[in-house]
Amino acid sequence: MKRALKWVGISLGGIVLVAAIAFLVMYGIGRARLNQTYSVQAEEVPIEDDEATLARGQHLVEAVAACGECHGEGLGGAVMVEDPALGTIVAANLTRGEGGVASRYNDEDWVRATRHGVDPDGKPLLVMPAQDFSNLSAEDLGAVVAHVKTLPPVDNELPSTGLGPMAYVLLAMGELDDMLSVEYVDHDAPLPEAPPEGATEAYGEYLIGVATCQGCHGAELAGGQAGPGEPIGPNLTPVGDLSDWTQEDFFRLIRTGQTPAGRQINDFMPWRYYRNMTDVELEAIWLYLQSLEPVETPPDLGNG
Repeated sequence: MKRALKWVGISLGGIVLVAAIAFLVMYGIGRARLNQTYSVQAEEVPIEDDEATLARGQHLVEAVAACGECHGEGLGGAVMVEDPALGTIVAANLTRGEGGVASRYNDEDWVRATRHGVDPDGKPLLVMPAQDFSNLSAEDLGAVVAHVKTLPPVDNELPSTGLGPMAYVLLAMGELDDMLSVEYVDHDAPLPEAPPEGATEAYGEYLIGVATCQGCHGAELAGGQAGPGEPIGPNLTPVGDLSDWTQEDFFRLIRTGQTPAGRQINDFMPWRYYRNMTDVELEAIWLYLQSLEPVETPPDLGNG
């Protein structure tokens, strides 16, 4: 009996040792992935401070890209995740106030951060949706940077972003891929051309890209999830949740956050920002959604 217990103890000890080694290996892989440095050449974009450019940049930031959803009021920064296992993830204070990054960012740094998802040192910016913002045209990207550079200073000292051991392991396993948008950007792709502003499918597709809709609704807009535990983004294709909606229903949802049935949607959907889009922009998005190929909701998402 004692001999049997001895061998059981040895076996359990071996299993624990193997698990510890596996954990350390995955931890190292995750850290290496996060600590990789990217050498990215910032594109030349027009960054003007005329009234029309600043107004365009403000509209894109506040109504389309919904930057305040992560960066907080006045883009003064916010703690997005604070978890003992995963660590702390912070959306930076983008102003020139205390704790802000604007005083040390030049124009090229703003372009790299927005379009490529890296900081001035070439390190990845976590949860920065650069894969979506890389859809911005040169003019719109320049307008966004111009506006951000004029933000009133907000004094907000924030903790540094720092991941916990489990987050590094999950990164190594590919479970937190969406945090590293730098890996999904074609850094050599030319700046795209924006379609003319108007109530067209092409302009709607452009706005959908800048508004980061795929992050919650999936690559095909057939339903998705921003991350584990987050609300389900419903199917937006013609066979999905909007299949029997009218354009007026869609407008009402974005303006008020209410579905045609009178249900208030989860505030995880940043409709309070999107409601500031113009009627032309919302009509363009509606027309684009109606033009999508019908795609059934992925089975693992249910009906949202």
